[in-house]
Amino acid sequence: MHEETSLEEFREHVRALIAARVAPRAVTWMTTGDDLFGATPLPDAKIPKFTVPGAYVELAREVLHHRDPQRFSLLYTLLWRLLHEDRMLLSIFSDPLVYKLRQMQKAVGRDLHKMTAFLRFRKIEDDDGERFIAWFEPQHLILKPAAEFFVKRFANMRWSVLTPDGSMHWNGRVVAFGPAVTKAQAPAEDSMEEWWRSYYRATFNPARANPKMMKTEMPVRYWKNLPEASLIPELLAQAEQRTGTMIEAAPTAPRKVRAPVSAVAEEGGEAQSLAALKTQAAACQRCPLFCDATQTVFGEGPADAPVVFVGEQPGDQEDLAGQPFIGPAGQLFDRAMAEAGVDRSRAYVTNAVKHFKFTPRGKKRIHQKPNTGEVERCRWWLDRELALIRPKLLVALGGTAARALTGKDVKITQMRGRTVHLRDGMSVLFTVHPSYLLRLPDAAAQAAEYRRFVDDLTQVRLALPALARAA
Repeated sequence: MHEETSLEEFREHVRALIAARVAPRAVTWMTTGDDLFGATPLPDAKIPKFTVPGAYVELAREVLHHRDPQRFSLLYTLLWRLLHEDRMLLSIFSDPLVYKLRQMQKAVGRDLHKMTAFLRFRKIEDDDGERFIAWFEPQHLILKPAAEFFVKRFANMRWSVLTPDGSMHWNGRVVAFGPAVTKAQAPAEDSMEEWWRSYYRATFNPARANPKMMKTEMPVRYWKNLPEASLIPELLAQAEQRTGTMIEAAPTAPRKVRAPVSAVAEEGGEAQSLAALKTQAAACQRCPLFCDATQTVFGEGPADAPVVFVGEQPGDQEDLAGQPFIGPAGQLFDRAMAEAGVDRSRAYVTNAVKHFKFTPRGKKRIHQKPNTGEVERCRWWLDRELALIRPKLLVALGGTAARALTGKDVKITQMRGRTVHLRDGMSVLFTVHPSYLLRLPDAAAQAAEYRRFVDDLTQVRLALPALARAA
């Protein structure tokens, strides 16, 4: 039974079915050998041409990687309805068929994210030197669509990814696919894994241990393939005692991070790159927030990013690390981006205000919303980021970001999900900041608002192809 069917193969067969006016209920879908039907589709000359919305092609391409055997039937039923009922059907998210297929599409996206996030390579030696082998058990048929990520990310090393569905091998020049492999055939742990466990144990923060969130972000089914998984039960059992010890200890102030004097350029100079602009921002004293913050937290992402996400300000973890969107809100943002199918590595993320504003409360630093003056002063940096990147689409995450981008107060509750045009050919899409979701007290409300947030980010993904063509 060959499960993997390409979009091209599926398209040839549904074209033949549409040409013969075969209704969905009259079709029985099955896979035999290497072909969806085991039969040759009708010649092109007998099949009249017809067009379908581009969004359907994108949906079908991803849903075909779902493991549900009903995927062929559902996709053909949707195609039939698009051609015979309503060509705008894909925009009706409440339609049961559209909703189910969108959920399947998101499930494939989540599985791809899990594969890129939780897969671990182990080093072996063969006749040609070092080779890195990884074992993974995907929920869906995602080996081939994952190939591009691994080739780009690990282009300079030889590697293999082994799964129960098949294997993928990179020799530094071409990628090849092979037969399925059992876990018993995967290599045992290497010398680096003991070092990694030591590092994980040393950096584990018991005060932030949240087993429920850990299982949400990294389902238990993946733990057995991670070297640090064996430590988690022990570390969680010790978390309460270690947290008490931390609370009793005297507080220490974060170390100030200052840029070397020789590397700091005059603020008024015109930076010609994001790197140069970041160096200038490291010495920013445009508002008093620099006095208490650990360091400037500048934006991150490619200089040619088609979309820029703008948040409010760095949080506690971002202030200490010097990177935007890495704390709890940032992790939620990453998860929603993955479910929406937006590649964060191709997006630029930054904040309206580049220093952490907070008030001390005991041993904690409590977030404080920046005022209008602080937003306006820091807008100097945001405008220069956008001038260098020149994105077509901006995403305002919350009211502070909306204020920085538009110059006026925006009610996110009214504008959420809407896009407006700005200066220089840019447009801005309004949505909530992911920290808003974390503050909701009710689990049901959190789940509902999270789904809305993913839907907002899905609009970004759907807009990206048009942005690429316009670039």
